[in-house]
Order: sequence, then structure tokens, then C-alpha cells
Amino acid sequence: MRIVIVKYFFLLFFLAITSRLFYWQVVKADELSAKAENQHFKRVQIGARRGNIYYSNGSMLASTNPVFSLYGLPKVIPDAEKVKVSQDLAKIIANEKYKNIVEEEEYKKALSSIKEDFSSKLTQDLYWVLLRKNIDMETKEKIEGLKSPGLGFESSSGRFYPEGSSSAHLLGFVGFNARGESTGYFGIEGFYDGDLKGIPGIVRHEKDAMGLPILIGKFLTTESKNGKDLGLNIDQSVQFIVERALKKGVEKYGAKAGSVVVMDPKTGDILALGAFPNYDPLKYYDFPKDYYKNPIVAEQYEPGSTFKVLVMAAAINEDLVKPDTKCDICDKAISLGGFTIRTWNNKYYPNATMKEVIVHSDNTGMVFVAKKLGLDKMYKYIQDFGFGQPTQIDLQDETSPDIRSKDTWREIDLATSSFGQGIAVTPIQMVRAVAAIANKGYLMEPHVVKEIQDGEEKFVVKPKIVRQVISENAAKIMTEIMVAAVEEGESKWVKPKGFKVAGKTGTAQIPVAGHYDPNKTIASFVGFAPADDPKFVMLVRFDQPTSSIYGSETAAPTFFEIAKELFTYFKIAPSE
Repeated sequence: MRIVIVKYFFLLFFLAITSRLFYWQVVKADELSAKAENQHFKRVQIGARRGNIYYSNGSMLASTNPVFSLYGLPKVIPDAEKVKVSQDLAKIIANEKYKNIVEEEEYKKALSSIKEDFSSKLTQDLYWVLLRKNIDMETKEKIEGLKSPGLGFESSSGRFYPEGSSSAHLLGFVGFNARGESTGYFGIEGFYDGDLKGIPGIVRHEKDAMGLPILIGKFLTTESKNGKDLGLNIDQSVQFIVERALKKGVEKYGAKAGSVVVMDPKTGDILALGAFPNYDPLKYYDFPKDYYKNPIVAEQYEPGSTFKVLVMAAAINEDLVKPDTKCDICDKAISLGGFTIRTWNNKYYPNATMKEVIVHSDNTGMVFVAKKLGLDKMYKYIQDFGFGQPTQIDLQDETSPDIRSKDTWREIDLATSSFGQGIAVTPIQMVRAVAAIANKGYLMEPHVVKEIQDGEEKFVVKPKIVRQVISENAAKIMTEIMVAAVEEGESKWVKPKGFKVAGKTGTAQIPVAGHYDPNKTIASFVGFAPADDPKFVMLVRFDQPTSSIYGSETAAPTFFEIAKELFTYFKIAPSE
């Protein structure tokens, strides 16, 4: 009996060992192999070069420069020297970043904080510790001059913007995400981040128990793939003209902010785009976060009188009015739904023609047009001109203000929207809509990037027609009315002689807590030239100018200052 028990005991023992071996060698084989490989091999990521960004003439707008990560070997640096090493490093870093831009007291606080950071890292019980990322060549050479033991560098690449803050809102910047990875934010850098950043490579090598590479061990390499290069539609000369005039205008008119966008109406190509205040994309962290967003695609505002040309174009397209159609309600202020609608200067023009309504920027005349259109057609044209939906411009962070549901509109909403009040747009939506008038009624999709270069392959971004909003004839009639607005309107004093320009001023009050602030406005001017064969359409916008609240006295002069230089640059001769 005992022999039988012993036999069964050995049999069960053997089965238990066999089962356990099966579990480790078959069931858990993959998991254990992976753990063993992780213990035996080290993976090192090889960074890919971020793609370059070029102006339309091939000049560099963004590129990559070598940068370095500073590391320390705490077990190599003698304990007695760690305080001095920390202090020397802190002084170099603090001088580089703070010395000339902050007060002495703030500099001392920054210096102390950086020193404490270095000291805490160098006193850790580690073989290797990262001390600082993104160190440039000049700073690297200064640190190497310390000749301190236990310090070293790993090379990588960082973003470089040759023109500094020029085109900051167009470009965006490169920062770091939550995982510490280099990532593009805002503008082109954000929108095309996936194309620009490329695909990093991997090096796998065997390591010993101390984590050091085994020189005769196995090395496996996956090559990195560099990011794609971008060629822009942005014209370097036009961009320079725009930025210079815009900065001058913001300062001259005491505006809180300003922006300009220039577009080719026939293709949708963005030729220039600028906004102030701006920031340095290399040192974005030194600027308020409010500066990062591009106001041309991300900021909404009420367009005011610039919107009148679109409403009038819609009525002309529907054959509801003609340039000589007379307004029979333009002799006085209009009472509507408990509200009173007046002209901007309290002057009234009985029996004003539709041409005169635009020339005089007559609100009562636009109410007349809105009544002719009716809610259904007005709402349809607002949508057809591209409002209430993104333009699909290739810049990150585009927003699109909603157009209220049609069943919530009242009679007063129909009236006020006819002169650009009670409706929100973005500057890019506005300039694109007016460009449709310049482009025989065709609405185009705006594009900043012209081509994407991936090694030997090139992808060209072709012009894209969204829809035809108005007929070619209606666009031609509206263009002539806009020319008259420039020749005879409030901004005629700044129009350059001999050139035929179509345009319209806008002065929109800013809504605050349920009412409009009487002293704060958005002053704007939108137009295109030459009127008969437009080479550019442009919107100039100033936020809360203080020298004058009117677009005719702020935005219009800046528009024509830029236009004069564009006539010379594009070799456009006077036609009159």
C-alpha cells in the first residue's frame, strides 16, 4: 500500500513540474521573452529632422538647427564639487535667458531656482541624469569651458526662425507635449505637424548589467525618416510690406491690436498674413498665451458696414434691385420692433439709389435691401458666402462662429444683419467672401501651403472652387458700386490717383454685456485691385483704435498705403 502511495506521489509531483514548465515555456513564453529582451537590450530613438518651411521665392522661413541636451553623471562628479558645478551651470543658463530682460531681483530668484534644480539632480543616487534640454551651440561651448567632470551632451535638432517674430501668427511654434515630445502648435507648425515632424528611427543594442553597451553585442537599426518640406504661397516681399505697414498703423492709431490678410481672389492663395501684437516663436514661453492664437482665423467680430457689399450683391444677383433702384424709406430713421435704426452720421438721403446706399454706407438703405431679399434668401446667401462654417484654411485653430438658427430670427435681426450687426464672422471668412465678388462670383478655398516636398516626390496644392455664389454679371455690377464707394465715399481722400480700386469701409461697435459700447469699435477696410482684373483682395482691421473710431480714418489709410506698394511690386500701371 505504501508503495502505491509513493508511486502516486511521484506521479503527481512529476505532473506538477511538467505543468509548471509548460506554463512558463509555452503560456508565458512571449511575455518572458519580452522581459528578457528589455533587460538585455536598450532602445535609443533617433530623431528625425523637422521639415523646412519656405516662402514662395524659396527663402527660408523655418528650419532646424543643432541643439543639445545636457546630462550629468552624479557618481562621477565628486560630492565636494557638486555645489560649485550647480552654481556655475546655473549662472550660464540664467545669464543666457534672463540677464538682460528682467530686473535684478527677479534675476537673482531665477538664478537661485536654477541652481537648486541642478543641485537636486546631481545629488541623486543615479549613474545618469538629464539636466537641461534645448541648449544652443553657444551655451554648449560655455559649459564645455567649465571643464567639469561628469557633464556631457546629446545632440538633437531644434527649430530656427531666421526672421524672428515676422510671420509668428502664420507659423505658430514648436513646443513639447505632455510626453516631452517635440510638437507643433498653432499656425502652419500645428496644422502640418504630422508632415513636418517625420518618423524617428530606433537603435537597439545589447547592454550589460550596468546598462552600458556591449561593444561586440547585437545592434539593430531602423532609419529615421525626415519631415516633409513645405513651400508656401506667402510672398516674402508682400509679407514684409504688410507687417511694416500694420505695425506702423497700430502705433499711429493707438489700436489695441491689428491684422491684415492679403489673398489672390482667383486661386485662394494667401499672399500675406500678419497680426499685432505678435511674439517670438523661438521664445514663445516669454509671451502671454493670448498672443498665440492667430486672430485672422481664430477671432470673431461683427463686420459692420463691410458686410453691406455682400448683402447688396445677393439682392442684385436675385434681380431684386439694380444700381439705380431708389430707396423709398431712406428719408428718416426707421422704427422696427421697438428699436430705432439710424444712419452712422444721422444724415438721410431720400430716394437714394442702391449705388448711393453703398457710397454713403446708409443703414436705412440696407434695411430696404434686406426687406427685398427676405429672411429665407438672406439666410441662404449668408451660408453660401461661407459664414457659419470653417473656410478649411490650412492653419491650426480656425474657428467658425455659428449663425443662429433661422427660426430664431426676428424682423430686427434681418434688418441689422444687412449692415453687419448681430452677426459674427472671422477675418478669413470676410476676406474670402469679398474675394468671391472679385472672382466673378466664385468662392475659393484659401490655402497657405503651395507644395509639399517629400524627398523626390512633390505634392502641389491646387486651387479649389467651393461654389459659385453670385453670377459673373452680378459680381461685375457690385464691383462698379464698390469702385464708386472708394471714389466718392468717406475714404476717397486716401485713394491713390490713377488706380481703380473696389472697396468698402467698416466701423463696427463692440458688443459688451448685452449692449454696444459707443466708444470702442472694430475699424476695417476690405477691397480688391485693380478692380477690372484683381491681383489681390485685402482686409485691414484695427481693434479699438483711439485716434479715431472710424474705418475711413484708420483702416482705409493703411489699406491704401499697402496697396500703393503692391501696385509697384506687382508692376500694376495706372489705368486712368
